[in-house]
Amino acid sequence: MSSPQYARIKVALRQRIETGALCPGDRVPSENQLVGEFGVSRMTARRALLELAEEGLLERTQGLGTFVADRRPVSSITQIRNIAEEIHQRGHCHACRVLALEAVLADATLAARMGLAEGEPLFHSVLVHLENDQALQYESRHVVAQLAPAYLEQDLARVTPSAYLSAVAPLTEADQTVEAVLPSPAQAEALDIGPDQPCLKITRRTFSHRGVVSLAELVHPGDRYRLGSHIDS
Repeated sequence: MSSPQYARIKVALRQRIETGALCPGDRVPSENQLVGEFGVSRMTARRALLELAEEGLLERTQGLGTFVADRRPVSSITQIRNIAEEIHQRGHCHACRVLALEAVLADATLAARMGLAEGEPLFHSVLVHLENDQALQYESRHVVAQLAPAYLEQDLARVTPSAYLSAVAPLTEADQTVEAVLPSPAQAEALDIGPDQPCLKITRRTFSHRGVVSLAELVHPGDRYRLGSHIDS
């Protein structure tokens, strides 16, 4: 039995997306163009586009057309979220590799940024968070030892720093900056990317009612991660 005509269009467009002939953000052929290319009715062409949009491969924008969807994970720029919960909410599997977990002393730069005296004790962790076994985030975090004294005893492969710190020093506010960077050699190796791969770096300082709790640098491969938000007028 031959496939329905709309299914032929879906297969053809899917192949163009998978082979890179159509890339995220590219406009796909219009209904009229599909009618001419495949010799089908406009209703058939519309059904193919609608079903691909429902499957998340396409995005339809009123008055502009239909485009290949950007399927990279998108995180809110205005909310602080536990990355494990964020990944699980997408229906994916989170895993974590602990690269370092140690006690250090605040140097002059860290002391100034964290409201401490130089030489005060800090805890430092370096983690790589994975989504479906693909490295998504390199996390380097300094934590004020006095506010989270059991930090070094945590199994950070099972409980993320965000989850633990939220329990012992609840978040009251945060500030963060976002910038485009190239990875350091250590970051590139941990994320399994090349040294020239553009990355998105978030520097985030979190506070409890007792002061700064942690300072984290979160580095993401640019082709695997996005930030976004919804703003009401």
